[in-house]
Amino acid sequence: MYKDLLRRMIGVILLGSLVGIGFLSPVREYVALPESITFFEGQYVLQALPVGTNMKQEETNIYTTAMESDHKVSIQAKTNGDSMATLEAASFPIKKMNVKVLSDLKVVPGGQSIGVKLNTLGVLIVGHHLVNTTSGKQSPGEIADIQVGDIITKINGKNIKKMGDVSPFVKQSGETSSPLDVTIIRDGKTFHKTLTPLQDKNDQSYRIGLYIRDSAAGVGTLTFFDPASFKYGALGHVISDMDTKKPIKVNNGEILGSTVTSIEKGSNGHPGEKLARFSNDQRVLGDISKNSPFGIFGKLNDELSNGDWNKPLPIALSHQVKKGPAKILTVVNGSKVREFDVDVVSSVPQKFPATKGMVIKITDPELLKITGGIVQGMSGSPIIQNGRIIGAVTHVFVNDPTSGYGVHIEWMLDEAGVNIYKEAKQAS
Repeated sequence: MYKDLLRRMIGVILLGSLVGIGFLSPVREYVALPESITFFEGQYVLQALPVGTNMKQEETNIYTTAMESDHKVSIQAKTNGDSMATLEAASFPIKKMNVKVLSDLKVVPGGQSIGVKLNTLGVLIVGHHLVNTTSGKQSPGEIADIQVGDIITKINGKNIKKMGDVSPFVKQSGETSSPLDVTIIRDGKTFHKTLTPLQDKNDQSYRIGLYIRDSAAGVGTLTFFDPASFKYGALGHVISDMDTKKPIKVNNGEILGSTVTSIEKGSNGHPGEKLARFSNDQRVLGDISKNSPFGIFGKLNDELSNGDWNKPLPIALSHQVKKGPAKILTVVNGSKVREFDVDVVSSVPQKFPATKGMVIKITDPELLKITGGIVQGMSGSPIIQNGRIIGAVTHVFVNDPTSGYGVHIEWMLDEAGVNIYKEAKQAS
């Protein structure tokens, strides 16, 4: 009995000791050390170290280190590449950290108001309607289990690219009493549906009982372009169909110059809006090849000017974004790009692509007076902090138009095909 009690007491003491160790400052500091450090050529970072430890570098051609006060080490990037750093205590190695130095990529910030024209992949089903037949009102599309949000890509094996491609098949089917073999895409999967057009008793025309759309248009803001490849990113969020609320699958599209004519000011519960029109010259600025959760992407036909911000700027990774002052570039009248003050309220260091990586708040008195905060059409406005592009405005908070979400720039660059990691090389 006494032995069992003794064992229990020893167990409690050991458990308490282990728990207590976890609260020791050096242990907490050790656990908090990152597995890797990533930054750009020419930059330096301050890394806190546990008391009694130091950092030993394995390759001096990649970076240099120097101990600072308060148990911090300054890591200065020299050339791009991957290396290892070893954390030592009394010359005994206790942890290894990967040090990745990236080439200091620079892109040109946007801010320009752009018009967006999208052509869908196939034709999009946006609703059903009833055909007034001699047997009553029916919707052939609904009978065939073709749903809102489906995309018709083929009829009888022939590609469908626009709404005008559908009518000849419907007419021929009705005249020959031959059902249509309709190929649709639904949630990324392909299905075949048998659709039989019905004749309207009023005008004797054959109809399929579906509302369809093959294009969409709107306005937004350019975020950046790469001066080397002319690849660009804009909007910072996906374009969804106004009826189906589903992302539009792009066949092709184009961006054009746009002029802001007026602002519908935002208020609590009522997001505002930039009212804009496509520029009179209808000059096509570039194409659209992708519509993703991070915006629209493609290639510009030529360089674009935005006044005082024409020079390429470096970027910041998500873990380098700090709370505090920043600026956004956007247009509030005509086509002139202007800078306005904002605050980065919070930012989440993201290891994997994700939207809504930061929260920003408009602090500029003039912008608040003009717009009330973030308004529709401002999406894509680049956010700049400490001379680096950190992301883009994406969404407004409905109940607080002065604040909204932003997306980190590294994910938009990745979607645009601008790989910020591609030039990193292994040290030899």
